Amino acid sequence: ICFRFCQFGTDNWPPVVAKVPTTMAKLFAVVCVLSLSFAATKALDNGLVRTPPMGWLAWERYRCNIDCSAEPHSCINEDLFLSMATHLHRDGWQELGYTGVNIDDCWPLHQRDTSGRLVADPGRFPHGIKWLADQLHNMSLKLGIYGDYGTKTCGGYPGMMGYIRTDAETFAEWGIDMLKLDGCYADVSLMNEGYAEVTLALNQTGREIIYSCSWPDYQRVSGKVI
Repeated sequence: ICFRFCQFGTDNWPPVVAKVPTTMAKLFAVVCVLSLSFAATKALDNGLVRTPPMGWLAWERYRCNIDCSAEPHSCINEDLFLSMATHLHRDGWQELGYTGVNIDDCWPLHQRDTSGRLVADPGRFPHGIKWLADQLHNMSLKLGIYGDYGTKTCGGYPGMMGYIRTDAETFAEWGIDMLKLDGCYADVSLMNEGYAEVTLALNQTGREIIYSCSWPDYQRVSGKVI
């Protein structure tokens, strides 16, 4: 199933009909994931996402800030995601259903390794993504990651084009629970088949990974709905 992210910033915090720790509303943005139209979707009956997955996504607040020297507490690094996971776990959000912490763009190096695999920036993720996923799993939380179907991500990092199977296997080995797949630097006319290819590659890993895909919006904006 493909899902689309809905992001709320701290300035337009949504009303909550429950007793929740309201101080957290000032600390970070909440992400909800709304399902796209199911009219042309054949969902796998694998028990995943029977309700919209909820959690925290870095993009709305932190964008592609990689300057950890100047802003060590507000840059894209492992400390940020571990800190937010701890807030979800400790401050009551997890018990309300907020169980995902999602990395967005700008997390890897600009070059793949000699095997063609993505590499998390070692200066900002010194323990690696698998270690981070393990920390979240120890709190019964899930870790999501960002990729792009095109040759590059929107931030200019390596895309999945030509590396779909490699990246799917890498994400599975790291223990990733959700993939947000963007569509920058990609031919919109190839997205119907290309995003389906990613679906197949993820399923073939044997790991259950929620798949949040963006291609319908790229088709809408381009006027090339296929």
